[in-house]
Amino acid sequence: MTFPQIDPVIFTIGPLAVRWYGMMYLLGFVGGYFAMLHVSRMRNYGLDKDILSDFLFYAVLGVVVGGRLGYTLFYNAPYYLAHPLQIFYVWEGGMSFHGGLLGVVTVLLIFSTKRDIPKLTICDLTVVAVPIGLGLGRLGNFINGELWGRVTDLPWGVVFPAAGPLPRHPSQLYEAILEGLLLFIIVYILHRKEARPGVPAFSFLIGYGCFRFLVEFVRQPDEHLGFLWGGATMGQLLSLPMVIAGLIGLFLVLKRRVHESH
Repeated sequence: MTFPQIDPVIFTIGPLAVRWYGMMYLLGFVGGYFAMLHVSRMRNYGLDKDILSDFLFYAVLGVVVGGRLGYTLFYNAPYYLAHPLQIFYVWEGGMSFHGGLLGVVTVLLIFSTKRDIPKLTICDLTVVAVPIGLGLGRLGNFINGELWGRVTDLPWGVVFPAAGPLPRHPSQLYEAILEGLLLFIIVYILHRKEARPGVPAFSFLIGYGCFRFLVEFVRQPDEHLGFLWGGATMGQLLSLPMVIAGLIGLFLVLKRRVHESH
């Protein structure tokens, strides 16, 4: 299957170029805001538009700063240590989801403390928005023809222009479906069923960690990193702690529920 030639630039206004990837980020934040507002009302969390819009503003900063620092530390530390000013060149690409997650968690803890909001409540609400951004972001990766998968002979393999003549797994689309659509459905259903505080958040950690770990088997690892310990990729090594943290958190939350029922 030939890669559909989609211009990464939607339109230009003078020197300003509006790109699909940036548009996906914008749509992700907007969609996440409305999803959080909907769930907040559905579960009577009492978090109004002003509180959520303030939180989203700081969360965006957490995503950008954490995502960029995560990429520089986890994926290309030697290069950025030699060229420290290029850490700030975010327009050249290079963002890490795991770093962005740490950035959002940091913002979340500070924001919830200052606003006196239960931390598990804001965590559960945040993970409603994250899959929307993830799914749209991966679509942006596909449009850009980047972060492709490994070579495959499957009929839906795609020949990416920058990846050579062989068809490859469209791993960006796999991630958009698993980490975006499916993970959103799981988290939303948990909220609809009025899951105990912490269950949606810890289930998200488990779900994302497992989905990312699996997709990494068909995703091409970063060229400058290759395969690491035991043939694992950096994405897999960073996802394992998420799964472990999610399992421990879910166990503690459910254990506390059992104790309260006695």
